Amino acid sequence: MRDHGGDLDRARAVYGGSDWIDLSTGINPVAYPMPDLPRHALTALPTAEDVATLEAAAAKAYGTTADVVALSGAQAAIQLVPRLRLPGCASVLAPSYNEHAAALAAQGWRVSEVAEPESMAGADLAVVVNPNNPDGRRWTPEALAALADRVGLLVVDESFADPHPKQSLAPRLAALGERVLILRSFGKFYGLAGLRLGFALGGPETTTSLRSLAGPWAVSGPAIAAGKVALADSAWQAKTIARLTRDASRLDALADGAGWRLVGGTLLFRTYETGDAVAAQARLARATIWSRVFPYSAGWLRLGLPGHEAVWARLEAALSRGGE
Repeated sequence: MRDHGGDLDRARAVYGGSDWIDLSTGINPVAYPMPDLPRHALTALPTAEDVATLEAAAAKAYGTTADVVALSGAQAAIQLVPRLRLPGCASVLAPSYNEHAAALAAQGWRVSEVAEPESMAGADLAVVVNPNNPDGRRWTPEALAALADRVGLLVVDESFADPHPKQSLAPRLAALGERVLILRSFGKFYGLAGLRLGFALGGPETTTSLRSLAGPWAVSGPAIAAGKVALADSAWQAKTIARLTRDASRLDALADGAGWRLVGGTLLFRTYETGDAVAAQARLARATIWSRVFPYSAGWLRLGLPGHEAVWARLEAALSRGGE
């Protein structure tokens, strides 16, 4: 079931109302301030130099000397990964973001979902989301590098790794050759999901194949212009990580007061055991606050972080009303 957060159309259809607060995604609610766009970003096709400059900015931001390919979001990379190899046996560490298994199966891969990395040995292709969505499980770069020796191609989805740079395998990637491909999302941490920008990091053969599969003009002019500025803004990045750290603790305290137990998460989302996730979602929806539940868990509910005091106040009021 390819369900996702951000489905406000369903929230409105079921509960009505307007002025919804969407906490169902893991997108930073305090977005990077969109820079002024040069006219050519909207009127001209992106040039190879434009793209190369963006990819160099991404390589520097992610601390890698491996090859980088800019794509229209990490989701675009997920759709292309199954076409990098002839279909075989794929292993996905689960539960996790459901698009990985779905995209592989759609291209003829035999997909198994496993609970631990040890069970992935021998797979032609293995997928690990690190930090994982939605439970926040994490694996060290050393453990992932070791896993790469036991599978054909290891795909590490680091879409939520920006606030957790020490978790990233990117600085070690050049030494791993063609055995590892890392996916990075731009829109989540920088809060500009509508730009549709992401990156794939890997060996030259793999990245060349991705470029060919993606075709020309895989990213837009506005995404290139904004991405170059944001990726180089280390001061904003540090300030944002500090704010997210404080806000994650604040959200955990609110959830604890509501009787929910922290399952895990990242600095961009938190997942709680509520006892009855559908009831908890409905409780928030009556206050026009949308959250995320999962088909494989009766109790798990995920919340993105509120970005402004007015949103915090509405969430606190909704939780303080208990089961009303």
